[in-house]
Amino acid sequence: MTISARIMAFSADFTRSGASRWIFGAAVVAALAAPGATDARTARRGGGYDGIWNVLIITQAGRCDPAYSYPFQVSGGRISSAGAADVSGSVGAGGGVTVRISAGGSVATGSGRLGGSSGVGRWSARLSSGNCSGRWQATRG
Repeated sequence: MTISARIMAFSADFTRSGASRWIFGAAVVAALAAPGATDARTARRGGGYDGIWNVLIITQAGRCDPAYSYPFQVSGGRISSAGAADVSGSVGAGGGVTVRISAGGSVATGSGRLGGSSGVGRWSARLSSGNCSGRWQATRG
């Protein structure tokens, strides 16, 4: 299944138990990146991390799925996803990541650091069913 098809399938399931997966996945994916061969101006804006990142979201506390993987797009240092949730975030020139994902009444935030072709960080979410938190790890896709 292509990345776009997986995101669409996930978005269709979002209103059910998939909401927590989407929130966590988006937060984690935002923290993915690795420096690429770009010009100095793009790199200063965080564009050296541009591309698709596969983020594994791991729940460590709360009643969320134990683990789930999501693809995220970084372009010009900005993080986005093609899913139904509102995703906003950025990757700084030094690899620092911040992201916020919201859908309905659910909100997740994540932060971390990217370097080379991988990244790691932490996430937390406030859902209608309770709170969850954990860690994420990312690899360039």
